[in-house]
Amino acid sequence: MNKDIEFHFKSPEDSPGYLLGQMTVLWQRKVKRALDPLDLTQTQFVLLAALAWISKEKDSVTQIDIANQGNADRMMVSKVLRTLEEKKFLTRKEHQTDTRAKIIKMTTLGASVLQKALLAVETADLEFFSMPDLDLSGFNSTMSKLISKNK
Repeated sequence: MNKDIEFHFKSPEDSPGYLLGQMTVLWQRKVKRALDPLDLTQTQFVLLAALAWISKEKDSVTQIDIANQGNADRMMVSKVLRTLEEKKFLTRKEHQTDTRAKIIKMTTLGASVLQKALLAVETADLEFFSMPDLDLSGFNSTMSKLISKNK
């Protein structure tokens, strides 16, 4: 036993990083259970949702737009979008003016699956985060501020 190791926090439960890690694992498990019947991973869901969000504002959505929306690695996004294309959830076409870019469009099948996934994930979120004394709006605001600060 090594008693010389010193921790800043008195216990793991005093560490926000430890608690966030534990909460993330449990939340991801819940979301996975919600998405499994739709044959979607959480990453696939996030990228499809990003495509849908961006498509509300823009006609030509690129892989880079999707990567930027989710603070995601471009190579990972490209690989996951290829998988979603194989599932017929989206199409990827060459950009008309930028030969390095691809234009991403959701298919009817992709939109249908995403709608079901949104209902499943939003329900899972509300179940997971619902507590009588939790101000969800304030909690979300705090998380958004921490994300912005650490980008």
